[in-house]
Order: sequence, then structure tokens, then C-alpha cells
Amino acid sequence: MSGGSVVALAGGVGAARFLNGLTHVLAPERIFIIGNTADDAEIHGLHVSPDLDTVTYTLAGLADSKRGWGIRGDSFRCLEALGRLRTEIWFQLGDWDLATHLHRTERLRQGARLTDITAEITAALGVRAQIVPMSDDRIRTRICTPTGELEFQTYFVKRRARDKVVSVHFEGASEATPARGVIEAIAGADAIILCPSNPFISIGPILAVRGIREALQYKRNRVVAISPIVGGRALKGPAAHMMKSMRLRPAAVEVARLYADFVNMFVLDEADQKQAVLVEKLGMRPIVTNTIMRSLREKKSLARVVVRALEIDA
Repeated sequence: MSGGSVVALAGGVGAARFLNGLTHVLAPERIFIIGNTADDAEIHGLHVSPDLDTVTYTLAGLADSKRGWGIRGDSFRCLEALGRLRTEIWFQLGDWDLATHLHRTERLRQGARLTDITAEITAALGVRAQIVPMSDDRIRTRICTPTGELEFQTYFVKRRARDKVVSVHFEGASEATPARGVIEAIAGADAIILCPSNPFISIGPILAVRGIREALQYKRNRVVAISPIVGGRALKGPAAHMMKSMRLRPAAVEVARLYADFVNMFVLDEADQKQAVLVEKLGMRPIVTNTIMRSLREKKSLARVVVRALEIDA
């Protein structure tokens, strides 16, 4: 299959690593990335879109790979000044990073859509792949714990994902509509990839937007998902902890089970090879390979495996 478009559903760091490899294997212009916005938050009065920005900065070659977030070489003078004023500074924003959020917030106040603002930011930073939010409507992840409900960034950043998770829900998702072009991109795609992102708080919100899961079901034969769980552990983020809290086994096959109605192929790590037969019983074709992406070589290698499985010409 030659020259067609590829849609990717993406969370933050894990997705960004994979997409970095994919944009070295396929022409970036062929890639349409649907980003999670349910972990967006207002920080110091600014609209912050962590997952969109992580993917954007990574594909722009600006990401701080050591921290796993923000811009490489950024300073934190504004944050330090806020700290002197006794302002809570548990959410770290660098000075260059703040420029992105200032621009986004100003444009939102002017009435611009998040889709258009994201396009402005990616164009300014030289990103050639198309990155769009899942929706222009407000959707927020809420984490239900035994002691009450937490806004996602409070749970994840301020409280360092220490709370037991009873359930997760997405405020506003049932009323939200997909961003312009999202359904059309899925319908017209030669292939759709679910990046190795948290199935509950990264991919889950995207699937909760009306019409997206149904569009994927219609394209099931062309959908592949990559497990974010390796050897019972999440390589990044709280996925394994959340699964245990919700009485799910932290295993690749349990992630596959969440996607069984719309995914045809499921990529799992060599460490989980014994689970391949269980994935097959769910009606998916298992693909076993190294999914740990520490270097650009490994990122490109995983991307090539996925591209070959989808029979896409590079």
C-alpha cells in the first residue's frame, strides 16, 4: 500500500517517542496525530496542553528527553519568582514553555479554536506532521479515589500518582464533538496506530469523544495498537499502578482486551511473548518485538515493525 495517510492516537511521552521514530520512517506530512486534551489544565491562569506540547516539542526537536517534559535547555526564572511570592509551583513550566501557553491562552480568549491554535504552534516550530486535538470542546479527566475526586494534574503531578484509583471518567466527553477533520482523517486513513500510551488517561479520553470509537470500528482491519505495558510495568507514567488499583492485572493482554472491538493487530514486547496466544484469542493478530525505545535507533526499529505489519510503503 503506497503513499497513503497514517493516523496516530497519542498521549504524551510514550507516544512522542514512537512518533519520533515514525517520522523518520514515513514522510511526516503523511501522519495525522490526534492528541489527548483531557489532561489540559489552567496553571497560573494559562491554558496548558501537556500531551499536545510533548508531542509538538519532540517532533520539533526541542524536547527535554532527560526530564521527559518541557523544552531542552529551558530556564525557570519566572517559576522561581512565583515561588518567592508564595505561589504554589508544583507544576513546572519553563520560560520558553510559558511562551507557548501565553500564546495559546491569548488566542483562546480571542475566540480561536484549539485546533487552529495547535496548527499555529506546530507551524511556527517547524513540525511537518499534522497534530490536532481530539476535540475543541472542554474535556477533563477526573480520577476517583477512595477519599474523593481529583483533577488529573493534581493526581499525577502534585500527588505523584500515589492515590489508589477506583475509576476514571471524562468530564464533558459525552457532550463533546471531534475536532474538525478527525473523523474524516480516520475514515480516509490507510492505517491507524494507537501509540504506546496509557489506555485509561491518554487513549481513553480520545475514545470517549462521540464518534471516534465507532469510526475506528469501521476501520478495524487497518488498526494496530502498541502496548505501553512491558513485563507487567509501564515504561512511563502510572498505567500499571492504575490497573492494579482497578483490580486489573498489569499485563499487555489486559490492554489488548480494552481495544478488542476495534483493533486488528496488537504489538507487545518480547518480554510478554507468552501473552501472544491470549491476544490471538481476543481476535487480534499479535506482533512480538522490542518495544522499549531508549534510542532513536530503537524508536525507528519499532516504527518499521508497525509499518511493515500494516503493509505501508515507506
